[in-house]
Amino acid sequence: MLRTAQDSAAGKMFYCYRDNNLYESKLLTEAAGLTGVKYPVVSAVGAGGKTTTLRRLADEYVQSGIPVIVTTTTHMAAGDKPWFLTEPSVEKIEDMLERYGQVWAGLPSSSGKIKSLSAEMMKEIWNMALPILIEADGSRQLPLKIPADHEPVILPETTHVLSVYGLDSIGQKLSEVCFRPERAAVFLKKNISDRVTAEDIALLAASYRGGRKGCPDSAVYTVVLNKADDEMLVKEAVGICRTLSDTGIQRIIISGC
Repeated sequence: MLRTAQDSAAGKMFYCYRDNNLYESKLLTEAAGLTGVKYPVVSAVGAGGKTTTLRRLADEYVQSGIPVIVTTTTHMAAGDKPWFLTEPSVEKIEDMLERYGQVWAGLPSSSGKIKSLSAEMMKEIWNMALPILIEADGSRQLPLKIPADHEPVILPETTHVLSVYGLDSIGQKLSEVCFRPERAAVFLKKNISDRVTAEDIALLAASYRGGRKGCPDSAVYTVVLNKADDEMLVKEAVGICRTLSDTGIQRIIISGC
């Protein structure tokens, strides 16, 4: 029996959809197919929840004794934890990995967030042979997103793409919950005053103009349906999973957070 999403969030449980069934997993790394992958490069794209998703992955790696680097190819909120690094060097990164098991690295930006590292620093990071988690898109924390022409910024080294959608957008006006609502309205053939449906999320997640835009052919594509906060949204999520499965997308995660 499927737990409520509230139980799921409290117990940090995830559901992985495959073969028309939901399977529980306590680990996001497991649900995302990262278990046993030696040096994955994971790019998170899509709507609000990307940073939370990457934070959970980073924490799981640290708890497993695996050091991990988190960075961005766009912009990312700068946290107040000691492992945030805004003046990165190889020595500082190695020191933080030794002390904390993780480092969140970026350059300071005028917005107060951190921005992408230099190409030279990224070359140094590739040579460290560690899991690398990348926030590769922006959404202004809105639960729905369609990318612009220049988005997302997915590096060719990416092995896994996590495309995030907020189930709490369902039933809300497109203009209120979607980043770039006019663009999304054209794609979905709706008005921006129309309300978002589960079908809309499935269409965006399955499209190469939506969630799959820029995903390398060799990368594993995973849809993350977050904020499954009640039984109704869990049912909507299962419907989205079935629709996506029919399009050939085999890895879908439902999360209560």
